[in-house]
This record gives sequence, structure tokens and C-alpha cells, in this order.
Amino acid sequence: MRNTPLVNDEFYHIFNRGVDKRKVFLNEKNYLKFLAGMVVFNDVKLTGHLAEKAKLSFAEIRNLALDRDMRQPLVEIVAYCLNPNHYHLILKQLENDGIEKYMHRLGTSYTKYFNIKNKRSGSLFQGTFKSVHIGSNEQLLRTSVYVNCNSEIHGIAPADKYLWSSFSEYAKRKNVFCNPESITGDFKKPNDYLKFAKRTLPEMKNQKELLKELESEA
Repeated sequence: MRNTPLVNDEFYHIFNRGVDKRKVFLNEKNYLKFLAGMVVFNDVKLTGHLAEKAKLSFAEIRNLALDRDMRQPLVEIVAYCLNPNHYHLILKQLENDGIEKYMHRLGTSYTKYFNIKNKRSGSLFQGTFKSVHIGSNEQLLRTSVYVNCNSEIHGIAPADKYLWSSFSEYAKRKNVFCNPESITGDFKKPNDYLKFAKRTLPEMKNQKELLKELESEA
């Protein structure tokens, strides 16, 4: 039984890492495959073979993501960051068991793809995904910075230079893979969120034990 119940219309910080802390994204195609899965699997009426048709070019994945009228989403994707050995998402559940269904599809499909490509077998991720309920607007804002800037927090790359997060969608206020409006709607000017993130980021960098604390609560 999951310690954190997943309730409709509530926000959750979802995260997981590679088993034994191994890298789960080895190259650009790996990141693109996971992004494609994030788009394709977010559909109540998904048919099994549809996921196999997901394109790997960024432009095609983006166009598929923008064609929202074709899908009935399980979740609203608020923010994401894909790092070499782990990922972070902020999801709002829209359908009953939506997060469970979505993450099961995404994890199972990507693990199968990764194992075939790398001639390996067994689990790729460290058990089932972890989830932390986001219970207040302040927590949602701060968690969005933690997720959007996670590559910088871990010293991988500056957030504004990193390709595999939703930071650019927040910076440009563009709704492509996620819906920044759940966060940016609280700020009058586009740059106000970026200023908030810049102020909050140093504190995030100093909280080296944050992820461990979140995992212990999940």
C-alpha cells in the first residue's frame, strides 16, 4: 500500500532513480524516448500499439504534445527534469488512479526499450516511483524550482542551458510538454518567476539531504 494516497485534483512530486544509482539516460535518444512516452502514455484511451509509434525527433514529439485535443489526459504535467540517473516530475492527477496508470505505462515501456537497446534484463528503476503530496501553494512554488532547476542543483548543467527539463517552458511561458500556468499564473510578469527561482536556488543547493528526506516521507 502506498504511503501517500493519490487523489484527483491534487499535486504530487514524483521521482525515481536508476537501480544501484545507475544511469538510465545514456544519450539523446534515451531522453527523447522518455519524453515521447510522457506524451503518448498520458491518455485514458491509449491503445497498446500507439506507444510503439512514438517518434524520436524532438519536433515530432513537440507536435504530438501540442495536439491535446486528440487525448483525454490522466494527469496534468506541471514540471519535469530528466537527469542521467534519475527523474523528477510534478503531476496533478485528473483521473482516478491516473498517476499510477501513467507511471506504470511510462516505466514499463521505457525499461523494456532500454533493456533491449543495451542487452540487459531486470529492473531499471529503484522500485516503484516515489510520491510526495504537495499540500500548499508555497510548497508547489518551491517544488517547481527544485524540479525545474534540478540539473543545476546537482551540478550537471545550468538550468537555463539544460535541454531535458521544463525550465525553458517557464522562462518563455510556453505550454509544450507541461502546463507552467499552474505556477506562473501567480506572477504578474514573465520574469517574476525567474527572479523567484534565482532567489530560491541557492537555498535549494544547500539542502543536500532534501531528496533523502522526501524519499523517507514517500
